[in-house]
Amino acid sequence: MANPLFAQEELTLQEAITFALKNKADAKKSALDIENAEYQIDEVRAGALPQLSATASLNYNPILQKSPIDVGAFSGGPSQIEMVAFGQKWGTNATASVSQQIFNQALFTGLKAAKTTREFYMINNTLTEELLIEKVANSYYEVFQTQQQLKTLQSNLDNTKKTRGVIEGLVKAGLGKKIDLDRTTVAVNNLESQKQQLVNALEIQENALKFAIGMDIRTDIELPKETFNVNLNSTLETNDVNNRTEILALNTQTELLKLNKKSMMAAYYPSLSISGNLGNLSNGNIFPTFGNSGYIWSNFSSVGLNLTIPIFTGGATRSKIRQADIEIRKAAVDIEDTKLGLNLANENAKAQIKNSLLVINSNEENVGLAEDVLENTRNNYRNGLATLTELLEAETAYADAQNNYTTSLLNYKVAEIQLIKANGNLKSLVNE
Repeated sequence: MANPLFAQEELTLQEAITFALKNKADAKKSALDIENAEYQIDEVRAGALPQLSATASLNYNPILQKSPIDVGAFSGGPSQIEMVAFGQKWGTNATASVSQQIFNQALFTGLKAAKTTREFYMINNTLTEELLIEKVANSYYEVFQTQQQLKTLQSNLDNTKKTRGVIEGLVKAGLGKKIDLDRTTVAVNNLESQKQQLVNALEIQENALKFAIGMDIRTDIELPKETFNVNLNSTLETNDVNNRTEILALNTQTELLKLNKKSMMAAYYPSLSISGNLGNLSNGNIFPTFGNSGYIWSNFSSVGLNLTIPIFTGGATRSKIRQADIEIRKAAVDIEDTKLGLNLANENAKAQIKNSLLVINSNEENVGLAEDVLENTRNNYRNGLATLTELLEAETAYADAQNNYTTSLLNYKVAEIQLIKANGNLKSLVNE
């Protein structure tokens, strides 16, 4: 039975993109970042909830510390200094503590930053998917172009072999020249070499495509024939770059930098919290067990209101705030520069689309002309009206015209992807 993992699969562009979004490491890691953002929010939120803790200790004092005591002072007699041990051999301490933040500006700012981080990861996930879609589409069309070139080369090779067969028959009949047979043999050998180079290049490109989408390298794939359909109704209008995912990501990143600055400024604010303790302390000269006589147990508790007011930090807080402000200003520069780059890419994509359509039409007509020239040259060669050189040149010109046509189609599809990206509609390739 055939292993379905390595079965031949017809892979459309939509299927390739869908497969990549589910299996490629970049897409998986981006989704995990979104999940991790929820845990970051929970971590920050935990700081605003009551904090409970409990501690317990058991101490044994083999040698009790002694202190000098004037015994005479207690009895009213002469001064008499003696060393007296204080404390007990055994001691236990069990304490439960609770604290609750009432006002902490840094904590509140951190909670807002955590929620904004989640938004950033969601936008970054969209950006990661768009970059992955663009990469997969370009790799997909490169594979198709090489496949088309290989088909063109195979057709040219078949035709040249047919020509060689005809010449070989003429040579055997004494009606042809041996040099013509040798020249066609050289042409066939050259085409065979070019074919092998294209086969190797195609294998490498297919492996690159499978890696780009996260597919097992050993899986055989086949692209459908209609991959290079040209949409003559493509709109050349592009959306405002402010709605591009790249700008949204930078805007969110700027918001995070502003929250970071607020977090630095929170060091100027006082903080207020409430705390409480409840515990038990015991001492004795024997190992503590419940119910032992001679073992002293005592309870204690406390409730406190804690206020911290920053007064002077040597200018450290001010320096941190100024550094944070520099980062915000740098982010603004990045946004403007990115907008310029996106506008440039948009204009280039529209210009490339227009140029590609003109080149496609020209190359399509050229393929038809080259085919007519090849057919006429073949007839003339059979009738002795054309030389072998003219026939081989006509075959080469026809193959070049087909390759030029395929290349112009690839250039169009690449420009089309850039135009779709400029409109922020790359995900539409998944739903086609």
